[in-house]
This record gives sequence, structure tokens and C-alpha cells, in this order.
Amino acid sequence: MLIHEKFTEIIESLLFAANKPLTERQLQHLFPEGQEPELKAIVKAVDELKNIYHERGIELVKVASGYRFQVRADFSEYVSRLWEEKPQRYSKALLETLALIAYRQPITRGEIEEIRGVATSTNLFRTLQEERGWVRIVGHKDVPGRPGLYATTKEFLDHFNLESLDKLPALPEILAMEDVG
Repeated sequence: MLIHEKFTEIIESLLFAANKPLTERQLQHLFPEGQEPELKAIVKAVDELKNIYHERGIELVKVASGYRFQVRADFSEYVSRLWEEKPQRYSKALLETLALIAYRQPITRGEIEEIRGVATSTNLFRTLQEERGWVRIVGHKDVPGRPGLYATTKEFLDHFNLESLDKLPALPEILAMEDVG
């Protein structure tokens, strides 16, 4: 297949215009039938774009669902002023619950409550599952009552700019951050 002379720019425009992250395979399928580039050509173009956008106001990052352009974290304070809405604040209970699910998945609600030492509200799980889409039930524990087993989703990874769960900060790092604040 003949690769278009502006191939990297085509990949750039596709990633820029997409309203969600795109994988190499998804990018490949956006080309006309019979003109699909090889995956290694797409990877090369993505690498070129990462280099082009290195140390710019926006960056090309890989998250669990694919590649996306986003504002560099250094500039989010300024960009957030474009919108009147303040970023949503989450309760300590929600953040603790989310952390337990992320680090101990799959985990039941009862196990979360046992570790936290308090009951966890249904609204909290509704927020994590339905409103944010960060967790889901992935199965049921083989014990009486067959409680649901919670785990994180790709949306969770995407929101926190993670490619995979092994990119989560180590727990000692998290605890050290808590001591600083």
C-alpha cells in the first residue's frame, strides 16, 4: 500500500478530532478500504507526533483505551479557567473506596467496609459505577449471598492517565503524599 505523503499529519488530525482515545487498530480502520497502513507505520507516526509535541502546551499520551491529545498537566490550572465549573470534589469516603478497589481488585463491598471500618453508602457506589464509570462488578464471590466483586474500568485508567493498573503509584508513594498534605 502506498502511504500518503502527509501520513503523520493525517494521524495527527484523526487523534485531534476524535472525542475519545484511539488505538492503532482503530486508526488503521479509518483509512479507505485497501489503503489501510501497516500498524508499524501508525506506531512510527505516533512516535513522531510524541516527539513533535514534547514540551508543548499539549501532549500525545497513551492511556488504556488508546492515544489522545490532552493539555499538559503543568497548564491545567490555566486551562480550567475557561470553564466556569469548578472541578468536582470527591469525598474522602469515595476516594478511599476507589483506592481500595484499584489496589485490591476484585474486592467485595463487605471487604471494603471491613477495611474502612464503616458502612459504604449505595450512593457512593452509584457515583463510581454509573456517574463516573470508574468501577464495575466483574463477578461474584463464591460465598453465601454471592456478593459482587468490584474492579476498575478502562474509563478509570483513562481518567487518571494510566495505560494499565501496573502504572498505579506504589502504596508507599501514596502514603508519603498523604503525610505531606
